[in-house]
Amino acid sequence: MSSVSAQGVVERASAELSRRITGLGLRGRKRSPGVVERVANALCGPASSAPRIPRRRRPSPRPLVWSQFILDEKFLEKFFLYFNSNDRRTLAQVCTKWRDILYSSTRWWMGLVAIVDFRESRSESECCMQRFYNSVVRRGVRGMALVAASDEDINEFIRVFPLSANHVNALSLKGCTVTDRGLECILDHLEVLFELELTGCNEITEAGIWACLTPRIVSLTLTDCINIADEAVGAVAQLLPSLYEFSLQAYHVTDAALGYFSQKQSASLSILRLHSCWELTNHGVVNIVHSLPNLTVLSLSGCSKVTDEGVELVAENLPRLRSLDLSWCPRVTDSALEYIACDLNQLEELTLDRCVHITDIGVGYISTMQSLVALYLRWCSQLRDFGVQHLCAMRALQLLSLAGCPLLTSGGLSSLIQLRQLRELELTNCPGASPELFDYLREHLPRCVIIE
Repeated sequence: MSSVSAQGVVERASAELSRRITGLGLRGRKRSPGVVERVANALCGPASSAPRIPRRRRPSPRPLVWSQFILDEKFLEKFFLYFNSNDRRTLAQVCTKWRDILYSSTRWWMGLVAIVDFRESRSESECCMQRFYNSVVRRGVRGMALVAASDEDINEFIRVFPLSANHVNALSLKGCTVTDRGLECILDHLEVLFELELTGCNEITEAGIWACLTPRIVSLTLTDCINIADEAVGAVAQLLPSLYEFSLQAYHVTDAALGYFSQKQSASLSILRLHSCWELTNHGVVNIVHSLPNLTVLSLSGCSKVTDEGVELVAENLPRLRSLDLSWCPRVTDSALEYIACDLNQLEELTLDRCVHITDIGVGYISTMQSLVALYLRWCSQLRDFGVQHLCAMRALQLLSLAGCPLLTSGGLSSLIQLRQLRELELTNCPGASPELFDYLREHLPRCVIIE
């Protein structure tokens, strides 16, 4: 500092202090401090940046109290997912908020069928029924079941619910006194009907079936209608070229009825259920396998004249079967199960309830079927513990019913813990099933529902 006068140093230091105080100090690139800056630093300390003003924190939202929580739409959207469509009928009555949310989307009501019992609805006012029908439309419920209806009730239904013409896709008539005229009236009115079920409608004749069926029907169920016989099946085969599913329970249907089916249905008909067709024999099965080779679901439940030879025809000619029901076929034996195990490699569900001639040998054949997911052996009175041991090799099995098998013991049933993938096990009316066994099964099969 010999070349710089003391007065000059003081003046320059004062100027530097003024710049710092007024905030005009420049922030340039980092460099080593000069003489004047070192003096200023010695007098008042090094320069520092201006102090930061602390930011204000946003207050966290206050948690909802319960009265607000149960009305919050985001919560309710998730809450309603834990219930099925039937449960949501009750939830919609809790309050208007819940009703409005549930009525706002058809997804909450998938698969629901609206039931009108005319024994009760006849006493209701027209305004009340209109409100009910409006709610059906608002929720997007496409299925209707009419119980105990007469021709007059059908006419009233059409008058009060005109929107049903372009809304109802599935119709069920149960225990009705509707005649051919009433059936024709309702089917003409419902322009978008695809599924039809007639149960216990004893006034409907085969002539009515011929007159009423429309080609747009793809699913038809005829159950316990005393006038339905071979000619009705002929009408179905001739008038419904796009039929996908056909279920029939008729005590008077014979083998000749199944002869009406032809190659016209072979491309579309995939599901055929014949329940308690007592007159059906193996000749009828021949007609089925030749006319309908693409079946994926077949039920011969209660067709008591079908024998092992008929099952052999099914196994050899219907390779696409996924589900087969032979319950209540008393002439089916272990030989039939051998045919099934050898030929039906894609079978996933097999029902053998009340097949009283099935033994452990037949169950041994079934145990080789690696594709089988569901097996029902209810009331197979000759099944023993040795047969249950065979079942333990079926690693894909998820549903198993051994209800009513009287010869099974707790020791044999306890071996079922080897079926780790089992999701449902039915052991009702099994004398050998004890409370200790149920506890043991639940302990080792925690993901399986045990039905006692």
